[in-house]
Amino acid sequence: MASCGGKRLSVFKLAHLSDPHLGPLAGFSLHQLFGKRATGYVNWRRKRRHAHDMDILTRIVADIHAHVPDHIACTGDVAHIGLPDEFKTAIAFLDTLGPRETVSFVPGNHDAYARSSLKPLAGLLAPWIADDEGKAGYPWYRRRGPIALIGVNSGVPTLPLMATGRVGSEQIARTAALLDRARDEDLIRVVLIHHPPYVGGAKRGRELVDAAAFEAMLKRKGADLVLHGHNHSFSLAWRPGTDRDVPIIGVPSASIGPRGHGELGTWHLFRIEGDAREPRITLEQRGFEPDGTVILRQEIALTKGA
Repeated sequence: MASCGGKRLSVFKLAHLSDPHLGPLAGFSLHQLFGKRATGYVNWRRKRRHAHDMDILTRIVADIHAHVPDHIACTGDVAHIGLPDEFKTAIAFLDTLGPRETVSFVPGNHDAYARSSLKPLAGLLAPWIADDEGKAGYPWYRRRGPIALIGVNSGVPTLPLMATGRVGSEQIARTAALLDRARDEDLIRVVLIHHPPYVGGAKRGRELVDAAAFEAMLKRKGADLVLHGHNHSFSLAWRPGTDRDVPIIGVPSASIGPRGHGELGTWHLFRIEGDAREPRITLEQRGFEPDGTVILRQEIALTKGA
């Protein structure tokens, strides 16, 4: 792996995966299955435990390691119904990805499933949501090689059958300030978030409710790359930035198997070159195939003018 210090690298390799929905469901007591968790548990029993295949996830992780990325980003939904013990499972999983300083995390709606999920989520996963000064919270800021990683939290507790996200005006303002900081430090700016942060990015009931405000902030401040999960499908959207358009990339779930719906387990490898003035970014999409292999599905150049 390349150095994570301030030295400029010729190519920085950033791996992105999301929505592993780790299983099997961790131990719990019946009193924990109240409210939204009750319906979520039924959904897990009927569908999700069959859709998300941990053997496929293991193959995806092995393929990530084979490409020796400089950093790995996981954009949420390590849990199913936000049980405290699910985050203990998440610790073990995140540690399989690599040393903690080389792995970053932002939560999804399933991680923030209930209000009682928030404290163990923040406490147990603190090593992966801490900034360079060791302070955990959102948005966080991590400088790695030639890039600044900015982690935004869109996971909030919602009513049953809802999967919406919210960033909030305070967090949007702080994200804008961190984008300014990264620009002043001459870094390539990469934003991590769970929900697609643009209008029309997800179906009603699953959308980021303040997507318009987030889009407006990106238009004012700019960014070089925005990565998200949530939809369990690949997407590429361009939104106006400052001196150039901003590519917003959605990655499918890393663990979907043949019994699930949509694209099979997938991860993305970004090759980032150049500097903050002229970044050159290429996406390699790699995914599981029914024969048990993980292959290159497509390669996309993400450099585009305003």
